[in-house]
Amino acid sequence: MPATLASSRKRSSAPARRAGGRTAAAPRATLRIAVVGGAGHVGLPLSLVLATHGFPVTIIDHDRRKIEALKQKRLPFLEEGAQPLLDALAAPALAFSSSHQDVATADVIILTVGTPLDDHLNPDLTQVYGAIEQIRPSLRDGQVLVLRSTLFPGTSEKIQERLRALGLKVGVSFCPERIAQGKAIKELGELPQLISASDARTLAIVRRVFSAFNREVIELGMVEAELAKLFTNAWRYIKFAVANQFYMTATEKGLDFYRIRDAMMRRYERVADFPAAGFAAGPCLLKDTMQLAAYNRQHFAVGHAAMLLNETLPDFLVEQVKRRRALSGARVGILGMAFKADNDDHRESLAYKLRKLLEYEGATVLCSDPYIADPSFVPAAQALRCDVVFIGCPHTAYRQLSFEGRDVVDCWGLTRQGRAA
Repeated sequence: MPATLASSRKRSSAPARRAGGRTAAAPRATLRIAVVGGAGHVGLPLSLVLATHGFPVTIIDHDRRKIEALKQKRLPFLEEGAQPLLDALAAPALAFSSSHQDVATADVIILTVGTPLDDHLNPDLTQVYGAIEQIRPSLRDGQVLVLRSTLFPGTSEKIQERLRALGLKVGVSFCPERIAQGKAIKELGELPQLISASDARTLAIVRRVFSAFNREVIELGMVEAELAKLFTNAWRYIKFAVANQFYMTATEKGLDFYRIRDAMMRRYERVADFPAAGFAAGPCLLKDTMQLAAYNRQHFAVGHAAMLLNETLPDFLVEQVKRRRALSGARVGILGMAFKADNDDHRESLAYKLRKLLEYEGATVLCSDPYIADPSFVPAAQALRCDVVFIGCPHTAYRQLSFEGRDVVDCWGLTRQGRAA
């Protein structure tokens, strides 16, 4: 049995362990860190936090526009608390590069690249393996490779086996990110960090790295850590699907879902985690649920059911409007195109699917979003004057708008005075 598998299985049979750490002290000895994909939503906040806690960090990213923006102290996307950290950091604490060869000088390499689905809803690890192949010529014995991207269970072990087959004595670790876009700086220090590794030395190194900025570090086997990330996102996705199913049920019967929900939740802790209805989107929830389905072939019916419910909520909303008015020739506004409130991230946003469905019905669609720079978008006031207005994303700013007399489709419950049926 390979040592990697043996050590992982041994840890998997034991309960998770917590290791104490320090919040703001510098590490005992300098560890140089390179973050590949470091200009992205996962890599950039982590890079800034690590550099702030005393690690010399090199952000490596193939997107030269992002690298140049960061050199000029400009963030490529919204991230609370990131700008002051970026402003305060300079070389050698924080450096920027577009060359993967710069991993050669690092002691720890953190990989934060995308792991999308393919056309058949199976995990596509092309970007991960491609990034490893790019840095492989610059790897050296004794380095630690930390996989931060969401991975199909067993991938971390396969990567270590591949590196060993190439004759490289590089420790492999899987430490999943669990932050929310826009809140990463805050959450990195607050949420327990999950760590795992191929061997004791690697585990000790990653414990040093993550405990430098977080008091609570939880050790798992690598497959356990991979599943913990998938279970987390699938659990959230399924909860959102339940809320959307209840919303559609109430709406079909002509009832007010939010009136019922408010009554259910008032001083009743057993349903305190019952989410509101709304578009369950973004780059992770559907993807990770389908990765879990691929891992457990033919035995994840609840995950597939959640996908059908969440992905068809835009269809349901359009059908509800069609029951009372023709959409062909109508002017329809969509307020909010991001996938989450008060953020500029529109990856996998179902508001774009909603727009596509409305255009298919023959409507002229005007989109608006205060956070997304798109020349085709219009001001909120203009979208609000349309025949029908959909709330595509519940940005806080929309609570200040007057929806009186408007035909509003609001599955989120943001307006409560609009109609969704």
